[in-house]
Amino acid sequence: MQQQAKAEAGRVVDADIAAGEAVSDAFEDNPLVRAAGWLSEMADQPPTVAINLSVIAAGLVAGDRRLTRTGVRMLVAHGLATAVKTVVKHHVDRARPIVSAPREAHRPTSGGRDGWSDSSFPSGHTAGAVAVARAVAREYPRAARPVYAGAAAVAVVQIPRGTHFPIDVVAGAVIGLVAEAVVARVLPAVE
Repeated sequence: MQQQAKAEAGRVVDADIAAGEAVSDAFEDNPLVRAAGWLSEMADQPPTVAINLSVIAAGLVAGDRRLTRTGVRMLVAHGLATAVKTVVKHHVDRARPIVSAPREAHRPTSGGRDGWSDSSFPSGHTAGAVAVARAVAREYPRAARPVYAGAAAVAVVQIPRGTHFPIDVVAGAVIGLVAEAVVARVLPAVE
């Protein structure tokens, strides 16, 4: 049973590698992908923290407790998602699709290699974008569609950019959702 599960997992990883490499090879030089990739860098840690702090500041200046609370929830959810992503990256080595490496380097293995920032698993941009989008949507349900669309765009573009494999993006999304759910339990929205 365990042998069969291991073989199936290997097939899933092989399909993930093949899909990630095929999409990356086909679209990495596409100007639209390059532009979207550049825009997706807003989901990197420093810009996202700046956006979260700006929302808090705007709420404080306007005397809007809901907006301030939203900014705090965004910041904490993003921070938790980033912390979890960092721990996972330290424990899982996986070369990014754009890295020319033997196929084995693209298979997730237990961590320990130096240069963990070059590890593909999981997608931190996705984790942060999903955590922040969910925090905003929880406080402002009418904004759910546009913020989820933005987070989805950040996530999806990572594959043709060659920075992540599909499984990396899915794992990042799960981390973002779980991080925000934890924050929602600690800092519940006020109706």
